[in-house]
Amino acid sequence: MSTEPASPTSSQGLQAVIDVIDRLLAPEGCPWDREQTPESLADYVIEECFELVEAIRSGKVHDVREELGDVMFLLAFIGRLYADKGQFTLDEAMEGNAAKMIRRHPHVFAEGECASREELLRNWERIKREEKAAAMADGADGAGDGDGKAASAEETPKGVFDSLPKGLPPLVKAYRLHSKAARVDFTWESDEDVEQQVEAEWLEWLDASASDDKERQEQELGDLLFTIVELGRRKGIKANAALDYATLKFLRRFEGMEALARERGLDFPNLSFEEKDALWNEVKAAETA
Repeated sequence: MSTEPASPTSSQGLQAVIDVIDRLLAPEGCPWDREQTPESLADYVIEECFELVEAIRSGKVHDVREELGDVMFLLAFIGRLYADKGQFTLDEAMEGNAAKMIRRHPHVFAEGECASREELLRNWERIKREEKAAAMADGADGAGDGDGKAASAEETPKGVFDSLPKGLPPLVKAYRLHSKAARVDFTWESDEDVEQQVEAEWLEWLDASASDDKERQEQELGDLLFTIVELGRRKGIKANAALDYATLKFLRRFEGMEALARERGLDFPNLSFEEKDALWNEVKAAETA
């Protein structure tokens, strides 16, 4: 009997998903699935990814397994649709990603060395820029972009933030902006410098909030949040996740307040602030215990 641990992945699972997709897209398959396109499935990918993130943060492993399967199904489905159009296969996409990860980890797959996490990230950004420059050169030589359009040799070189998706949620986008800027050494020198900047932004916010200028208030609040995101990043904290955990905690405690009120026959909405605050402290104390 083998004592080797089971592989964390299996081609059998992926093949099972592909077999289901084959059946759905067959002439006698599902009319709805046969009408789908990569564009029509894009919003479902976003929705399923949000559900996966929610499951991961809930700590419910069963839900994570289910939602991960849903995301994988959609990715395989979209890959199949591109393959049917003769553009690329799912295998080609995965093999291309594997090759890219090997290129971007020379300290693991080659003879390179990496002295720190910061150096690793700088190398990652440098390799990405080299990849884009090479892709531009290939396009200028007539390779095109896959749609029959040859890239112009005079195309403007790609910038640091060009690969950043425009549709990212604001907190995620702010984190990625700070992260990418840091990789090209455009950031504060120390954590203390960032803390001082947070204090400066807070004072500017207080000054703006005392005025009647709503546009200025919005700008100063945005500047404060943007700087706090960088402070968190330096501490290894992603502001989007931290805020999500905070909102979930608030929701859990608020629902606990409502449950206590129902148990005691109280009309929660009509309770005074002091009565609600007492329930809040009771729920909070029970969590701590």
